[in-house]
Amino acid sequence: MSKLLSFAAIAFVVAFSGATSAQSAETRGACKADYDKFCAGIAPGSGIVACLNAKRDQLSATCKAALDSRKKK
Repeated sequence: MSKLLSFAAIAFVVAFSGATSAQSAETRGACKADYDKFCAGIAPGSGIVACLNAKRDQLSATCKAALDSRKKK
């Protein structure tokens, strides 16, 4: 089970690696619970951000704000 969690954590980091370091860390932190709930099965490079955006109406306000901030930069 811990290998699966490690893989998911790596996948999440890779998904946000295109943003600045501080911005990506902010987004990861703001969206971690939403990622775990809605997109945990998404592999690196397979569209974690797209998955989160597809579930936008179900995301926390904090995650939505972080995704919006990511788009503006």
